[in-house]
Amino acid sequence: MDMSFRSIRARIAEDSSEESSSERRQKTRHQVTLEAEVRELGAHGIEAKIINISEHGFMAVADDRFEVGCRIWLMLPGRQRANAVVKWTAGDKLGAEFTEPLALDKLGR
Repeated sequence: MDMSFRSIRARIAEDSSEESSSERRQKTRHQVTLEAEVRELGAHGIEAKIINISEHGFMAVADDRFEVGCRIWLMLPGRQRANAVVKWTAGDKLGAEFTEPLALDKLGR
């Protein structure tokens, strides 16, 4: 019997904010497919695909790797950039929390 297992390495940042992650998770997440650019502060941007987003954070797929805890800029087409902190990574995916809530009213979904 051949049993193949695929492992995923994930790193998660500890949350020191007053609002718990379970409370943030209750915020509406919008499933999207948005082409964007993500870049670490002071670095060149890379292409990324945003796969879900809320007022408080997003999940993206990107070819480059980011360190948990690093500050990044998210540039969505037709919008100002948004500052975020990488909270977790797993393979080519990352989850980040915005430093300020992002208004989604003009976000094309």
